[in-house]
Amino acid sequence: MTKNSNSLTRLALQKFKKNIWGVFSFWVIVIIGFISVFAYVLVPDNSKNANQMHLSIHSKSPGFQVQILEMPNQIKDESTWLSKLFFGTDDVTTEIPISSYYIKNEQLNYTEYADDGLIGQEKSINLSVFPNSEVESYINNRTFIFGTDKYGRDYLSRILIGARISFFIGFVAVFISLLVGLFLGSLAGYYGGKIDAFIMWIINITWSIPTLLLVIAITLALGKGFWQVFIAVGLTMWVEVARVVRGQIIGAKQLQYVTAARALGFTDFRIITKHILPNIMAPLIVISAANFAAAILIESGLSFLGIGAQPPMASWGAMIKDHYNYIILGKPYLALIPGICIMVLVMAFMLIGNALRDALDVKN
Repeated sequence: MTKNSNSLTRLALQKFKKNIWGVFSFWVIVIIGFISVFAYVLVPDNSKNANQMHLSIHSKSPGFQVQILEMPNQIKDESTWLSKLFFGTDDVTTEIPISSYYIKNEQLNYTEYADDGLIGQEKSINLSVFPNSEVESYINNRTFIFGTDKYGRDYLSRILIGARISFFIGFVAVFISLLVGLFLGSLAGYYGGKIDAFIMWIINITWSIPTLLLVIAITLALGKGFWQVFIAVGLTMWVEVARVVRGQIIGAKQLQYVTAARALGFTDFRIITKHILPNIMAPLIVISAANFAAAILIESGLSFLGIGAQPPMASWGAMIKDHYNYIILGKPYLALIPGICIMVLVMAFMLIGNALRDALDVKN
């Protein structure tokens, strides 16, 4: 039995490897997952939520370059290296975009950056403010690869950190939906009768409520926030899992191996968990991949409506909300970049779901 199981797994893996789009989507998901976990190591602005604002250089186009003066700060960042790795550093440095500077009479004289051909305000600061008077090390040329948002924040950093919410909400939502869906679907399919009728009544009521409306209701009940959205999305995606599990178990419990397990005196719990569920995992894997994509879209919609992840937390949906009006103001990339990111991630999960469906189909 074990050898047969291993051979079937190997065969499914070989079929999956032959699917070019499936393999490509797998690596896209792996790369985005890596970026989500180690975002603060990769981003130019590693402050918490990449929230370093420079209002004088707001809404700049991709590739914009400017000189940045970093003012020394006496406040020390006491975050641990682990906290910096996963949550960023405390924003303790004041950064000033400048257009020019010169040193005279033990003072640094600089001109603040000004837009639209204007001349910025000239200011001066004593060199003693800088440790060992090493001014040059505090002035650097910075390139904003994706430009800046309407608050002057580095857009590339916001995009990379925003991948976290869209990526991890898929895992949390699918995990919650599998827990609830497997439990209720197994009870309904295996026992039938009044239990089945009652659970199907709950499923039909939940199914009849628009998903976004149900998520909004749960979110308002739990409150606005990061984890509340994750839980709310997960609690609305279990219905399809429960229906599929119920249907699969109704068909599987009539098969001979289930009858044999009953004759051997195995408990219902063991029959369901050890014998039936392992044999119906193929459709569940496909549904989970589709639910990943659906969860990402729902979270993006919630963030766009303002009840998802709250500012200053970076979220692709919230970034579209903040900049969708820039589409008609000549800077559509501010809304298109996060939109394309959502599209790529959703498409990757849909393609890998299709590839898994084909690989696990024993008829092909």
